[in-house]
Amino acid sequence: MTAASLGDIVAALGGELRGDPARVVERIGPLDSADAATIGFVAQPRYRELLGRTGAGAVIVAPALADAAPSGCALVVTPDPYLYYARLTQWWAARTRAPAAAGVHPSAVVEAGAAVHPAARVEAFAFVGDGAALGEGAVVGVHSHVGRGAVIGTRTRLVARVHVGDGCRLGARCVVHPGVVIGADGFGFAPHEGRWEKIEQLGAVRIGDDVEIGANTCIDRGALDDTVIDDGVKLDNLIQVAHNVRIGAHTAIAACVGIAGSTRIGARCTIAGAAMIAGHIEIADDVHVSGGTVVMASLRTPGRYTGVFPLDDHAAWEKNAATLRQLHRLRERLRALEKKIG
Repeated sequence: MTAASLGDIVAALGGELRGDPARVVERIGPLDSADAATIGFVAQPRYRELLGRTGAGAVIVAPALADAAPSGCALVVTPDPYLYYARLTQWWAARTRAPAAAGVHPSAVVEAGAAVHPAARVEAFAFVGDGAALGEGAVVGVHSHVGRGAVIGTRTRLVARVHVGDGCRLGARCVVHPGVVIGADGFGFAPHEGRWEKIEQLGAVRIGDDVEIGANTCIDRGALDDTVIDDGVKLDNLIQVAHNVRIGAHTAIAACVGIAGSTRIGARCTIAGAAMIAGHIEIADDVHVSGGTVVMASLRTPGRYTGVFPLDDHAAWEKNAATLRQLHRLRERLRALEKKIG
């Protein structure tokens, strides 16, 4: 089913409908390319002008923007249009995506000691090791690997080509996208006479409920204790989470972030793309790190932190960088001059 009436949408999700409940929409789309069969949304006042010229048949809006919609456009009025849009996408997907049938594909390998719930699904060429457990509705996607003694919780989905190492645990309702590696060895080596002696990584990875992990992200197993990802954490693509890191509940981390070993990140934090987090530090709850920032020391107070050297023409940047390297010396000269004048 790819179409829905506005009456059905509001009955399922709430909101105040201003328009014909029998009007049918066939897609959710952006305002600038919408047609009469599209429902869109506008969440910020700066899009008022775009709302005024949209061709959408229906728009999700806040009360303050309702008067900006064109004549004939139906409205779903709600205090938080972005949240409503998120829930609409979930409702739409549940109606339009056929649920995966339970069962084990003939090409999959499920070792004798594994416990696979009758309502779980193991897809083609997947591997489930001895002692592993798959909960009700769990899906192990094509070419995925669930190691010995690993646990995949209720309705958790490994989309495809996901590696879950021995002894690692995922909670309920997680989504793990292709290429993710959970439970590879952390980077641990002891120097000895100019060479490196491997430190066996004896911990695992524990992941809570409702966690989503983007494509090609890596979460290393702990050296002794486990690496821990708490409930509701959202990780984007291409993130490195090193051994013994702990990430608090409902923290969201954007793409290309690197987190070094044994760092503790609190709850409800946001870390923007390409930020780098040093090891063995602590970040408090409700800290927000801007993109490209390098965090070298603990952040113990909630708030927003930014440390990006401004972009400039390369020649000017070199001059400014050279001056910055002399900043301490210039400060000492200024203090000496102030004492002399004073």
